[in-house]
Amino acid sequence: MKDPIKLSRRSFLVGGGSLALMLFAPSAANADAEPPAMFDSQMIAGKKNNPTLQTDKLREMARGRELPFSFVYDGKHSSAFLKDWHLTEDVPTAGRGRNECRFIYQDPATNLQVTFDCRLYKDFPATEWVLHFQNDGSEDTPIIESIQALDISLERRVRGDFVLHHSLGSNASKNDFAPLSDPLRMSAPIHLAPVGGRSSSTTALPFFNIEAVGEGGVILGIGWTGQWAANIMQNDDKSVTVQAGMELTHLKLHPREIIRSPRISLLNWNGDDYMVGHNLFRRFAIRHHSPHINGKTPFCPFACGASGPPDEANTATVENQLAYAEKFKQYGVEYYWIDAGWYEGGWPNGVGNWVPRKNGFPNGMKPLTNALKKMGMKGLILWFEPERVFQGTDIDKEHYDWVIHLPGNPNGLLNLGNDQARQWLTNHISDMIRTQGISVYRQDFNIDPLPFWRANDTPDRQGITEIRHVEGLYAYWDELLKRNPGLIIDNCASGGRRIDLETIDRCVFLWRSDYQYYEPEGMQSQTYGISYYIPTTSTGCGYPDPYSFLSAINSGVVIWVPWTGVAPYDVYDKYLPWVHWDPKAPFPYKEALELVNAFKKVRNFYFEDYYPLTSYSTDSDVWMAYQYHDEAHDKGMVLAFRRIQCPDNALTIHLKRIKSGKRYVVHTTDHIEDRILSGAELMNGIVLTTEKAPEAILLTYEMLD
Repeated sequence: MKDPIKLSRRSFLVGGGSLALMLFAPSAANADAEPPAMFDSQMIAGKKNNPTLQTDKLREMARGRELPFSFVYDGKHSSAFLKDWHLTEDVPTAGRGRNECRFIYQDPATNLQVTFDCRLYKDFPATEWVLHFQNDGSEDTPIIESIQALDISLERRVRGDFVLHHSLGSNASKNDFAPLSDPLRMSAPIHLAPVGGRSSSTTALPFFNIEAVGEGGVILGIGWTGQWAANIMQNDDKSVTVQAGMELTHLKLHPREIIRSPRISLLNWNGDDYMVGHNLFRRFAIRHHSPHINGKTPFCPFACGASGPPDEANTATVENQLAYAEKFKQYGVEYYWIDAGWYEGGWPNGVGNWVPRKNGFPNGMKPLTNALKKMGMKGLILWFEPERVFQGTDIDKEHYDWVIHLPGNPNGLLNLGNDQARQWLTNHISDMIRTQGISVYRQDFNIDPLPFWRANDTPDRQGITEIRHVEGLYAYWDELLKRNPGLIIDNCASGGRRIDLETIDRCVFLWRSDYQYYEPEGMQSQTYGISYYIPTTSTGCGYPDPYSFLSAINSGVVIWVPWTGVAPYDVYDKYLPWVHWDPKAPFPYKEALELVNAFKKVRNFYFEDYYPLTSYSTDSDVWMAYQYHDEAHDKGMVLAFRRIQCPDNALTIHLKRIKSGKRYVVHTTDHIEDRILSGAELMNGIVLTTEKAPEAILLTYEMLD
């Protein structure tokens, strides 16, 4: 493949409250030409947008071919030829809270069509788009390559610094989702991409905040559940270049063939505090990029289960799972979770046999799901891993051609780009959801798909297998949701390695990391990092001591088998050294129920605005604290943790978004009686103290009328 061509820039003004699409694309021949007037979309943070002006300006931009994307076609950069292509405009049906525009550019020579589908949001300062490339001719197209779904410059109003705020992805590590802030430097590009084809694996989460210090910034979201890549570089002291798209595209299209690009989302914010941008994005994600059931974003499940190392669900039966569920039900859990191993062949080598084990579930899952609902639970969470197919399983034997194989690898990849494979899977899993009474469909993915995708491509079709698989994944999930109203999809990929703009639209993330089970400092750190962007994740708690439990809770939480009073394997000695588990001692049911009741009172706060109150750290000798604030009702909560080796018995915190002239009722776990404090006191600093380490303090506050 040729080296990527240096792409021209389209410029977006940041700061000052407007996302100004100052879109110009100087080619080599006219690089010194005067750019056209700025496009000011009137996207002012905290105020409603002007959708009419927004749409008119977008049309003006599109007609002038001043576009925020680029590609190379037959060896030429798009800025050199799009001005000569025929343009057709269309207005699709507007979606919820947004206007939509469509611009179709067609090559008169080869009949390649490039469709630019845009969303312009009415209630947030956000613009999104996705590209489609279609061969409308009778012969294969020339090579299309280096497709950058985003190719812009972000421009300040005055000279100053830029900072890139971003996060690690998930890698079953204590520092999963760690927040990072990197000053941008001229001639020092920052390259971001996941590892192995899962969109948030290891190195990067596909959400970034590019801050023009002192003015504002732009939150960038990428919707691609595959191998995306982004490059960010400062050009001078007023502008930054941003490119994003699939990491590799170099392909021809057959007649009538169509492909799509990653989805791009840009959300503008203004001010001198970058958390303004993050909280605006959190609200935007809840409103426009999360599942909705009966008009509301569902909580992550409050779940319980007995599946786990070392046997997973290989020994699960209807009888023993109901016995566990009976012990859990006193806590008011919503769902019972059965993980890997319930199917013929068990874990790990039975993936590809999606039928219940006869030696555990002779009549399927329906007797279990019926009994769970009689107990008062909402239903069953059931684990699947449909994209991985182990050799010798039913799918591998009966539909070998649906599976992409690599030499010497016993695992194959079910090709969701194969229409027959996807349709069979959709029908089979949807029938199971309906007939077995499954309430939460949990989809895991424990292999890197990128080697399979790349090996399946020919030199003139690089990227096509990935595109088809990702398109197929979205079609599969969308059809499951359509056929099963009220279904919740839980997206797991060795933990949280598939979090992006498209998956958060369809899924929640019950188990966001495969990091050491229930280690509290890791749980705290992961909540601290992921909360900058995503409100719909959760994790688990292995024992009902306050420190462990409060470290784990989010809008949902998973409680595991020790909560039934059954001795665990080695979770306490290994991860909870302060918990001295004695299987003969009375189990603390009363304390456990009190913790659950406290969780239920505060779980809704995880959907509100987020503020870190201490620095990020995974060290054991510090305090960590963060706040969730309900702006509409002027109330919220703080969670503060004195870690096990922390020498300081006190932490001073300064609450955010408090009204200084008002009074607040404040309750903390270290005081029996509520206290009345002024907003000024809460903002200027209050001291939390504890003589114990480790210790968790839950503080809640609410403004008095």
